[in-house]
Amino acid sequence: MAATREVAIGLGCYAAYIGVRHAVWNDRGRARASRNADWVARLERRLHIDVEPAVQVVAIKHERLTDALNIGYAAGNVALSVGWLIVLHRRGSPRFRQERKAAAMALIGALPVFWAFPTAPPRSRPEFVDTLARRGLDLEQPILVRFYNPIAAMPSQHVAFAVVTGFGLARGARTGLSRTLWRSYPFVVTGVVVATANHFVLDAIAGALLGGLARALSR
Repeated sequence: MAATREVAIGLGCYAAYIGVRHAVWNDRGRARASRNADWVARLERRLHIDVEPAVQVVAIKHERLTDALNIGYAAGNVALSVGWLIVLHRRGSPRFRQERKAAAMALIGALPVFWAFPTAPPRSRPEFVDTLARRGLDLEQPILVRFYNPIAAMPSQHVAFAVVTGFGLARGARTGLSRTLWRSYPFVVTGVVVATANHFVLDAIAGALLGGLARALSR
């Protein structure tokens, strides 16, 4: 019964996410997302934090590194976040509900922004390289778009989940080194999403703030 309830909660959160995608994934929404991405890019230039092109230039010089970054973006981050919750649940850990609540809040908290401020990722802009498309995976294929929202770059859900998961794993770490490594995980994910041109730096900052807020409110 408990497992069924947790699955229902997860599916409910995902259904809400897909509902927002359905509301914005149309011609008007895509046009808004492009304009919003322009706005984010201009703001970054004013703040002098528009480092994404330089980061990507360095990354794509190394083919194996780029492949590893693509895998981390497409599957690694989500697999760790979901797998961590599954492990906690199977162990009957008293921390499970708090960690599940933090993850759910990190997702649900982003939905109003995804709806009101749809934002295209940097890879949609001519000055960036879509590293996954270069490997033959078009993230905007109709069959893939059924399962995720391509114009939900702000805030970065990858970074939000990395904060929730990384700091959750750090809490249970047995050594100072492993604790430090898990706390560094959000920075690694930020490097991944920026180098692959899936998020702006501001998207990552907003995602980190969301993840931190979700952890704080879940206590």
